[in-house]
Amino acid sequence: MKDILLHIDSYPEPTPDEAIDQAVRFAAVVGGRLTALAVQVDLQAPSNWLADRLINLSGLCAEQEAKSLAACRVALATFESSLAKHQVTGEGRVMKADFYLVGDHVALQARTRDLCLVPTRNRLDGQRAIAEAVVFGSGRPVLLYPTAHGDWPDAELNTAVLAWDGSRSAARAMADAIPVLLKARQVRVLTVTNDKPDARPGIGNDAVRHLKVHGIDAVADEVDGARRKTGQVFAEYAAQHGADLFVMGAFGRSRVREFILGGATEYMLDDPKTPLLLSH
Repeated sequence: MKDILLHIDSYPEPTPDEAIDQAVRFAAVVGGRLTALAVQVDLQAPSNWLADRLINLSGLCAEQEAKSLAACRVALATFESSLAKHQVTGEGRVMKADFYLVGDHVALQARTRDLCLVPTRNRLDGQRAIAEAVVFGSGRPVLLYPTAHGDWPDAELNTAVLAWDGSRSAARAMADAIPVLLKARQVRVLTVTNDKPDARPGIGNDAVRHLKVHGIDAVADEVDGARRKTGQVFAEYAAQHGADLFVMGAFGRSRVREFILGGATEYMLDDPKTPLLLSH
């Protein structure tokens, strides 16, 4: 993970300072170079003489765009300070994008990165849509992390969990995550049985074998998923083992501004409690 991208939101609420510092600390842990992409929104006020006369629509849009740009500049100043504090190399950039197409623009920038970091505050802040756009539109992994975990990451990652069902997307996630898994003290390979036909008992052992070849000592674990949602099993397992990273393949397909997700992916993205590394 030598080349990492961080998405900085500026509108309507800017990315908080602690989320920027978390991203810089993560780059320090994995030894990567971090580029912060602060996105100024383009509201593109429609040409409407009546709206301009009644409420000055064009003026209101211009005012909000200026507010967004100011937030970008403040965030990048915080970013530069954090880089110096944690001795991480990187740079900050400002990009302007249509408010409804921010995710597409971030995905385009992420295509030439090893990883894209997307901080989230709550399920309504719009960052989930950014994460989905990057996962399905960039071909690169995304790390979605809740800023409520103010102490994440520590000097190193403690416990990382890899969800393994033998699928193509799980294989992609494992391959993408290997540079990060190398930084974890403990790696657990989780298979939920009685869920998918291919997720048979013992299937995690070969994933453990592959990780060991890469210098990662992992343990395989199995949980019976009968009568429970797989995403619920994932979330409960991560909480039980104090995981500070959960790696999984993202199942779904994308359309223009619409994503059809698999059940476990939907569940984990809905309200992530643990930093989530997703690959498709």
